[in-house]
Amino acid sequence: MEETPKGSRLHIAIFGRRNAGKSSLINALTSQDIALVSDVPGTTTDPVYKAMEILPIGPVMIIDTAGIDDVGDLGALRVERTMQVLNKTDLAVMVIEPEQGVTEFEKELVKAIRKRKLPIAGVINKSDLLSISPEQLAQWSVEIDVPLIGISAKTGQGIEELKRLMIKLAPDDWEGPPLIGDLVSPGDTVVLVVPIDLAAPKGRLILPQVQTIRDILDNDACAVVVKERELKEALAGLKQPPHLVVTDSQEFMKVGADTPPGVMLTSFSILLARHKGDLETLVTGAKAIDSLEPGDKVLIAEGCTHHRQADDIGKMKIPRWLRQNVGGELEFEWVSGGTFPPDLTKYKLIVHCGGCMLNRREMLYRLATAREAGVPIVNYGLLIAHLHGILHRALAPFPLAQMILTE
Repeated sequence: MEETPKGSRLHIAIFGRRNAGKSSLINALTSQDIALVSDVPGTTTDPVYKAMEILPIGPVMIIDTAGIDDVGDLGALRVERTMQVLNKTDLAVMVIEPEQGVTEFEKELVKAIRKRKLPIAGVINKSDLLSISPEQLAQWSVEIDVPLIGISAKTGQGIEELKRLMIKLAPDDWEGPPLIGDLVSPGDTVVLVVPIDLAAPKGRLILPQVQTIRDILDNDACAVVVKERELKEALAGLKQPPHLVVTDSQEFMKVGADTPPGVMLTSFSILLARHKGDLETLVTGAKAIDSLEPGDKVLIAEGCTHHRQADDIGKMKIPRWLRQNVGGELEFEWVSGGTFPPDLTKYKLIVHCGGCMLNRREMLYRLATAREAGVPIVNYGLLIAHLHGILHRALAPFPLAQMILTE
């Protein structure tokens, strides 16, 4: 459970005013003293993440946040970071301090959560100190249209009831489509092309490669893993052609040349485009690449931070390929990690990584933000396939997305 990637966990965020007992609730849910608890308001300053498991949901990520009523210039920044957590939240839990009850802070928070169409559970904390009548609990619940449970994070009262409510409210579709499992049948052979170069982590494979292998095995198919130079020999050694070849996007040209025309071909990044977000939106973004003109501004966004190599894909290769395609200079900006600009209107194109370190909710938020701004967005794999003239073939496993190219 501890090895489940962050991006593959249901994200449950705890919200509320300062000193409402959010950190205490985290400790009660996890049965660990992992969040700093203090009577001083504003102890939690930045979102705190804790991986755990809630059965039958499975692996989850619990997020502790700063108070929504924080004050001062620094407090306003903390509140802003708290509200940004909503962009990656699958299930929200709102903690209410019983002496103050439901205030405008809670009402505005509920509006923000409802705007994002997120499920929400509410708790009235500190029931060991102040008893709340069932009538008062029902009145507050109706006032904000949120199911409320009386709990005590200190004694554990109501924690199991809250867990049951969280299980009930957890969205069924938070994981999105399978990575590759619905594309294969038992007994199929899938060849995975995994380059081992300077960008490859020493002694291990990168996350999308590992997840793809696991999904193939979970669906009783066979995974054959080779480097790009050994692909042709590996294909020749198979008794029959593989059902599918999946490659690292940077090797599209060589792999495309070595893969027989009758064998479907795609990339890890394109698989992630569907699994994490909206493949159709990203394919539409690929079509917009040819509309770029010299002088246009392009945003390159990566969902994680990593040590960049000399010829880094996001910093060097993609800008170089785009300049060559445009036939002139372009203006590039880069963001990484949890940063994503709220105002995208100055960009003509957004190029995003595969998003393996982001959860589906955050990736969908980023795509929606781009659509609302009217800015096309594409991911690395789709961009590379398009610029190398192989995108139509790379979308063969996804005929609906493939049709977008001909519209």
